[in-house]
Amino acid sequence: MDKNLDKAPIIQLKNITKRFGDNQVLTSVNFDLHKGEVHALLGENGAGKTTLMNVLYGMFPPTEGEIIINGKKYIQMTPKQAIENNIGMVHQHFMLVEPFTVTQNIILGQEITKGSFLDYNVANKKVKELSEKYGLRIDPESKIQDISVGMQQRVEILKALYRGADILIFDEPTAVLTPSEIDEFIEIVENLTKLDKSIIIITHKLSEIKAMADTCTVIRRGVFIDKLDVKKVDENILAEKMVGRDVSFKVDKKDRKPGEVLLKIEDLVVEDQRGLNAVDGLNLTLKRGEILGIAGVDGNGQSELIDAITGLTKIKSGKVTLNGKDITNKSPREIIDGGMNNIPEDRQKRGLILDYSIADNLILENVNNKPFSEKGILKFKEINQNAKKLVEDFDIRPTNIHENTRNLSGGNQQKVIIAREIYNDPDVLIAAQPTRGLDVGAIEFIHRYLVEQRNNDKAVLLVSFELDEVMDLSDRIAIIYDGKIVGEKNPKNTDEYEIGRLMAGGSDGK
Repeated sequence: MDKNLDKAPIIQLKNITKRFGDNQVLTSVNFDLHKGEVHALLGENGAGKTTLMNVLYGMFPPTEGEIIINGKKYIQMTPKQAIENNIGMVHQHFMLVEPFTVTQNIILGQEITKGSFLDYNVANKKVKELSEKYGLRIDPESKIQDISVGMQQRVEILKALYRGADILIFDEPTAVLTPSEIDEFIEIVENLTKLDKSIIIITHKLSEIKAMADTCTVIRRGVFIDKLDVKKVDENILAEKMVGRDVSFKVDKKDRKPGEVLLKIEDLVVEDQRGLNAVDGLNLTLKRGEILGIAGVDGNGQSELIDAITGLTKIKSGKVTLNGKDITNKSPREIIDGGMNNIPEDRQKRGLILDYSIADNLILENVNNKPFSEKGILKFKEINQNAKKLVEDFDIRPTNIHENTRNLSGGNQQKVIIAREIYNDPDVLIAAQPTRGLDVGAIEFIHRYLVEQRNNDKAVLLVSFELDEVMDLSDRIAIIYDGKIVGEKNPKNTDEYEIGRLMAGGSDGK
């Protein structure tokens, strides 16, 4: 796309500083956006990207600096002013009413009426015209609960466009999409910019920055680092700018022959909260010395599967065997003692007690065991020594072991969990969304430790919505769809499109 970015920017954030009490999150950050431009905002976890966008959208007033939109200066914005300036936001987690139709969701709050009645036909027509104009092909009368995640994202985009947005902010827009849906999203972005829309994308996926963005602003630890012409730099330069060091994208994993079966799942059936079968006759085996990746679109039974085999939810029928012993419907304590640990998909709700210190979180599963307690009395010297060692080994920041985990970035919270689970030396490690929302530096670190577990004759069950992560790390890939394993692939003999087709319920194509 030929774009003239020499004209005055439509948005300028100048010398934005933001402090929360004594904590300075942003320091004199500059950012601008031109008409028709796709501008990526890149930074590590905790770098201040979301805070910067919240300042732009009026959620937080800046401590210092100014916001200029179409030449008009604001010392601080309000959300109402942001909307009046035609700024729209598409969140990572969609805000849709599932039983409603596409049209009902789009016009909600701005209904078209005829007298005192909703003119649904006119609304349908307007939504259809809008979807065709921007290449967002979708049936206005479909219910949200019946359409794919990719189509739901289109509804969110149409909601913003329906309200007159010329500037769109996307937060991790491809996090839950299949490979073919990601290609479609890239095409949608191109169509939007051809029609003079301007776009800000927050993403950790460097390949997608290269595919979509014209410009990239990098911030590190709340400080502006650089503004780059994306066409003139490669992914390695973007990664180095973001984390301040060289980053390896290659997973160093040598071939090895797996050993005996450690975890066996037979005809597993697990109900969801509605009493429907979320896991429906699932079969799976995991062997010593391998990483088995589970690939699937969110909502196909992954969460219920993990909760069932780790003892957090009841199994309706079927059998789970760990190290040759039946652990079906055993307690989490019994399962941990039997040799299986879990990196949970929601680190804050399931993995940590946020108001406990780093040191305390590192012994949660061993608080009643030696050397951390004896006869019911905690041994703080041993607890602190353990924490200091793990903080150093796993590069947890800050290094203050008494810091509450609530105050850590997402990447460092994840390192606390991984340090704790690996310290327990389990035979089987469940890694659910282990790098969700993390930057490339933290991802590199976590991948290295998962491979190290596999190389140490442990077994890793990797459940991830990041297909490239599953492809890079796994020795075998099992594809889950509608609560069943619908195929198994060797990552060396397949590609992301074949996997993606199975993830979407398509045929194996053998």
